[in-house]
Amino acid sequence: MPFLLLDNFALLLFFSCWLGYTQFAKRKAKTTNCIAHCLHQHRIHWMNELIKRDFRVGDSALLANLERNIAFFASTTLLVLAGVLTLFSQVKQLEVIISSLPFASFPNHFAIQLKLSLLALIFILAFFQFTWSMRQYGFLNVMIGAAPIDLKGQDDNLKTYAMQMAIVQDQAAHSYNYGLRSYYFSLAVLTWFIHPIIFIMASVFVVYTLFMREFKSKAVKAITVGQECLKKHEQKNTK
Repeated sequence: MPFLLLDNFALLLFFSCWLGYTQFAKRKAKTTNCIAHCLHQHRIHWMNELIKRDFRVGDSALLANLERNIAFFASTTLLVLAGVLTLFSQVKQLEVIISSLPFASFPNHFAIQLKLSLLALIFILAFFQFTWSMRQYGFLNVMIGAAPIDLKGQDDNLKTYAMQMAIVQDQAAHSYNYGLRSYYFSLAVLTWFIHPIIFIMASVFVVYTLFMREFKSKAVKAITVGQECLKKHEQKNTK
């Protein structure tokens, strides 16, 4: 396979892995216990319990902690993006460094610029995802501030309101998750500077790692068991 064709194939496989896994995880989460599905159920329970509380300082602290983590990644993404853009002025030095690496393919000026552009695009997308997640958590804070108190938890309108708060929080978490995935796949792109075959292997490895962590990890099993415990507790209280 010619070198240029191998690069094109590696890039096509990379986007197929990223977009394909995103669609797969989104559809699989609707029918299978995974981190996204189980945490959404926990968020629904959280918001239903929040409606019944008149003292919500603890809930505010938890949300502030989540926003702080996202803000850290958003600011870090800008720093990384600035570093990537700076490398455009050091392409010749990068060629020398890459050519000195073992098993590295012969670098050229255009190829390095293309790879740096892909990295910049990934971190721009990550920044948009993180900032949108922060905004949605801000929307959730407003909804929590406006939420009335229903100590008995019998008001159907407030149950619907709690569900909508859980949906907003779930969408914010999805945006955060998409931003984190961008970081995972950016690490795969780094291997493209060495050789396209390593890039192919890294792309597949990232998909495997994401799948195992989101669907097969011990954390997923623990969250699933916790979800079942909450359901049994609610059923017991409604009898």
